[in-house]
Amino acid sequence: MQTFLLSQQLNARSLTKNFTDCPANATICSGTSCVLPEDDFNHTLSVILSTVLTIMLALVMFSMGCNVDIKKFWNHIKRPWGIFVGFLCQFGIMPLTAFLLSLAFNVLPIQAVVVLIMGCCPGGTASNIIAYWVDGDMDLSISMTTCSTLLAMGMMPLCLFVYTKMWTDSDAIVLPYNSIGLSLVALVIPVSVGVYVNHRWPTKAKIILKVGSIVGAILIVLTAVVGGILYKGSWIISPKLWIIGTIFPAAGYSLGFFLARVAGLSWNRCRTVSLETGMQNTQLCSTIVQLSFSPEQLELMFTFPLIYSIFQLLFALIFLAGYRVYRRYHVKPNTDVEKTEEKDDSKSISSHAKANGGFVSDETK
Repeated sequence: MQTFLLSQQLNARSLTKNFTDCPANATICSGTSCVLPEDDFNHTLSVILSTVLTIMLALVMFSMGCNVDIKKFWNHIKRPWGIFVGFLCQFGIMPLTAFLLSLAFNVLPIQAVVVLIMGCCPGGTASNIIAYWVDGDMDLSISMTTCSTLLAMGMMPLCLFVYTKMWTDSDAIVLPYNSIGLSLVALVIPVSVGVYVNHRWPTKAKIILKVGSIVGAILIVLTAVVGGILYKGSWIISPKLWIIGTIFPAAGYSLGFFLARVAGLSWNRCRTVSLETGMQNTQLCSTIVQLSFSPEQLELMFTFPLIYSIFQLLFALIFLAGYRVYRRYHVKPNTDVEKTEEKDDSKSISSHAKANGGFVSDETK
């Protein structure tokens, strides 16, 4: 009799497992879609990896600062035409693109909100690393990242207030100003130290820069892998979000490059603005989403920041590979790429850019 009862219990558990296909400790379960509670091991692993990645990121940003010329950086601050173009891209193009994509694909209100949060986030530090590898303007790249993170304190609430009205109350979205502030500090301090090292010991700064650029490339891939490992639950989300997550970063890169070129910036600065526009601070987006929504709502869209992160990295690598192929076959060896591009730009630049671009006079010198 006991054997029969035990057999019935095992069969019942087996049927329940097959029906839900979710672990017994899942907090939300619907078919094959489940969200697991965070266990102690996962929490400890997350803390350790976050600490290590933060330290590595600070070192990488220190090395990126070693490529910044204080005089050129100050010129960007005094005559911020390039920064202004980047500002229009970051807080003009990206939120509007998010709004239009949400309307075009007719996603659920809660899904539209997370797409808009992503569009309103400032640029991420990964853009500085990729900008170095595509011979971008590092002074402009770092100044844009710093300014967009600082301006996000006011621009994110404003953009969310404007664009989320038709889906939700903007007051329901919690903005982690402490996280934005920490991102700003983590960016400014290492870069400032790197700028000082470049000013005092330029030869050593070049060595640090080469090492840091390689470590930075590894860090970008490592961050993506770690993000995937820490997702212990499985979610089934709308295919529309996968499509938006693919189109959105590509649109950001393309529109940022186009607007920068129309504004009269040089080719290397167009590449820089493009990367700063398309590469968003996805970690900040994830933090806002977790603070603002219930577990039931998170099930519908929590993985969208990860989807965006994957495709923004994929398109950035395609961008990098395409540029490297172009440079190999169209630029003569031992030629300063920046000077070659600036020489070409001086022939084709528009009169409007000459009148309004604070950077134009620097490029033609």
